[in-house]
Amino acid sequence: MDTMAVERNGINAVPERERHGRPRDLFWPWAGSNLSLFGVAFGVYVVGLGLGVVPAIVTGAVGYALSFLLVGLVAIAGTRSGVPTMTLGRAPFGYQGNKLPTLFSYVSNVGWEIVLVTLAAQSGAEIIQRLVPAWRGASTPITAVCFAVAAAVVIAVGVYGHQMIMVVQRYLTYAFIVLTVVYMVLMVPRLGTGSLETTSGAGGWVGGVIFAMTLLGLGWVNCGADYSRYLPTRSRARSVALWTALGGALPPLVLLVFGVLLAGGDPTLAGQAGANPVAALAGALPTWFLVPYLLTAVGGFLAGAIMDIYSSGLSMLALGVPIRRHYAVLVDGLLMVLGGYYLLFVSTSFLATFQAFLAIVGVVMAAWVAIFLVDMWRLRAGGRGYDERLLRAGAPALNWQGLVSLVVASAAGLGLITSADPNIAGLVGFLMSDALKSGTFGTANIGVAIALVLAGLLYFVLTAVARPRRVVTVGD
Repeated sequence: MDTMAVERNGINAVPERERHGRPRDLFWPWAGSNLSLFGVAFGVYVVGLGLGVVPAIVTGAVGYALSFLLVGLVAIAGTRSGVPTMTLGRAPFGYQGNKLPTLFSYVSNVGWEIVLVTLAAQSGAEIIQRLVPAWRGASTPITAVCFAVAAAVVIAVGVYGHQMIMVVQRYLTYAFIVLTVVYMVLMVPRLGTGSLETTSGAGGWVGGVIFAMTLLGLGWVNCGADYSRYLPTRSRARSVALWTALGGALPPLVLLVFGVLLAGGDPTLAGQAGANPVAALAGALPTWFLVPYLLTAVGGFLAGAIMDIYSSGLSMLALGVPIRRHYAVLVDGLLMVLGGYYLLFVSTSFLATFQAFLAIVGVVMAAWVAIFLVDMWRLRAGGRGYDERLLRAGAPALNWQGLVSLVVASAAGLGLITSADPNIAGLVGFLMSDALKSGTFGTANIGVAIALVLAGLLYFVLTAVARPRRVVTVGD
């Protein structure tokens, strides 16, 4: 395929003649999109739950591995069908019913685009002002320029589509690995374990696993099939899941361990990194490494935003919006610019809002992926599979079993999480008493795990007692 050609496939099944590559190619887009220095701050956040070095690393590793294993399992459906993730959702939810989870997926993707491009702009402005002291009083215009450049790069690569993304992410990952290793070597004197002790009980361990899941894989489950659907149908399912999970979980785990050790060796710097990771971590570096550091920090954010804007465009098409894929990316880009403007120049509480966003997205996406995977397993167990009529309006409009399972599990999950954002706190945690909210149960945000398990069980039971569905098939 021509890398410089704009991708023409939308949510249709990719023809077998256009499929190419090997499962291990999936390592690069997922590694590149998650090899961001923001991952160092994730380690600081996990330690903030009252976990010592070993518990923080163990819970982070388990959470990362479990959540990206879910992404890998979703990726298998893309290889089997040649169809994007949220379009395949028409199987468990129905053609019209699928619009509810797809709308949420779209909001989630656009939200992540906004967060990542905003962080890229802030990072660029902070480092440029350190490199050029005379510009330190011009923070707003420099941030605006950095934001414009970052947004333009993300939109341009998203418009070109899958083939361009696979190539760009591969080379970005090569560069990030080299620069990140150099960065870590320079920061070794600041690492340690002495100041960290475990102050939380079992709730802290559970909370660490769940928080790690929401930080990483649960934000990507609705995109898992988008990058595997160009692989040949004969690709081994186990390899597809493995390389997706390794690419998504392994690089950020290294950064998480680094963040945990930074919190143990330099608590002051770690605290600053938790609030503004890129600027704080840049302050500890020699001037000669600032430009490579800038490329690593900004590039990592942009790599994630590129994946999100591509998937959000596909979600827009799955909603039934009559528009070509590359035009959908342009619409998403406009929303990204508007949201980024708000976060950069209007909002005053980015971190609290971001954490609340993670928890809410984590609950609904956990419920969604459980239903999706149970449905995929039932299709396989029944000897059926995705075929070309699945996406067409002639498929069943509503699959009430999927919708009921999603709504009930999401409501239960949202009722069992807490938020530090005062504007959102009143919308969640409604199933907990004040005592539970302030204790380890509230800290653990157990609602994410409850939503995952409850949705899968509900969907399994409801579909088992209902009449078997008519075999439906995939199309445009």
